[in-house]
Amino acid sequence: PARYGAEPDPRTGPPARARDTWELALIEAALAARVPLLGVCRGMQLLNVALGGTLVQHIEGHAEVVGVFGGHPVRPVPGTLYAGAVPEEAFVPTYHHQAVDRLGTGLVASAHAADGTVEALELPSGPGWVLGVQWHPEMGEDVRVMRALVAAARSGRPVPEDRPGPGR
Repeated sequence: PARYGAEPDPRTGPPARARDTWELALIEAALAARVPLLGVCRGMQLLNVALGGTLVQHIEGHAEVVGVFGGHPVRPVPGTLYAGAVPEEAFVPTYHHQAVDRLGTGLVASAHAADGTVEALELPSGPGWVLGVQWHPEMGEDVRVMRALVAAARSGRPVPEDRPGPGR
């Protein structure tokens, strides 16, 4: 909350400042390197915060039982990256109690829940393939989001020789 000028909601628990710092740096590095980026749940929320967005800190009725996933349908926004992967309404496995409030700079919503909650977002004018989903695609049976990430990675350009890395 401090990163977007809000007071912490007592129902959210203490902030994980070291984790936030590390994961925000990872997002910035991925954007700078133009590598495909998929933010899952907290990762989508942090992508939004990294680009200047805000969060709804607590949603009643979500993630009430520790370790138990819920689920609900999400509807894609036509013409978006997400809709290219999943063009119809899909049932998704979910485990969260926070959500996107104000979208960060350049981000657009690419899927919504029935109540209007942003469930996926993307950076259409940004560097490369950038998608965030509020749910956990790794926990469900629908692999299309993961396939889209793999396809984006496979279609990427080779790493330039002047970039530091192993064996260089």
